[in-house]
Amino acid sequence: MSLDTVDKLVVFLAKRDGIDKLVKTFQYVAKLACWHVEGTRPDAAERFKKWEVASGLSRKAFRTGRSLTGFNAMRRNPGATPLIRFLAVLANSGEMVYFFFDHFLWLSRIGTLDPKIAKKMSFISAFGESFGYVFFIIIDCIFIRQRLRSLRRLRINDEPKEDTSVKVSEIQGDIVMRSMGISANIADLIIALAEIQPNPFCNHTVTLGISGLVSAWAGWYRNWPS
Repeated sequence: MSLDTVDKLVVFLAKRDGIDKLVKTFQYVAKLACWHVEGTRPDAAERFKKWEVASGLSRKAFRTGRSLTGFNAMRRNPGATPLIRFLAVLANSGEMVYFFFDHFLWLSRIGTLDPKIAKKMSFISAFGESFGYVFFIIIDCIFIRQRLRSLRRLRINDEPKEDTSVKVSEIQGDIVMRSMGISANIADLIIALAEIQPNPFCNHTVTLGISGLVSAWAGWYRNWPS
């Protein structure tokens, strides 16, 4: 591993989102590993299950106060169109509900609050999460459509090739980042739907495991230092 990669890893893990994506990777790798060995090695499956549960609970603890970041996110786009601002309010409101009730879910899971409220808190948290992700996906799709139009305009104008190539590279980079965001949000939406309306597809261990890893690795890509 090169020194440059080590430096980037240090910067990545210094971020709250960086730590979250690393532990999320542990959580869903452990989930898939538990499913893979549960029929042949029950002892190993139990250890993987404990790793998964511990990772999930530690992520919830680390996200304490995260519900407040939605207020800041809603103020960040002063130049956005009224439609984007409206969608951003809906998206961030859903995410704030998700993180707020996730605190109570964590406290009930560790026994500080009545464990009986865990199911209700989980449902409300997942509903807010799903609501927010739908609008985050719509926002990213709108921006990708705008960026594609900008690319087409750049390729038919008469600007110097050097200037055009820089702009094209910037637009393509933004499209990739937003595509990663859509991938992560769709994956997390599947996980949330498994909590809201349990069904054989969303609740299957492989579906949940792959969705969790897609979300985690998309987050790695988006937060990795350039």
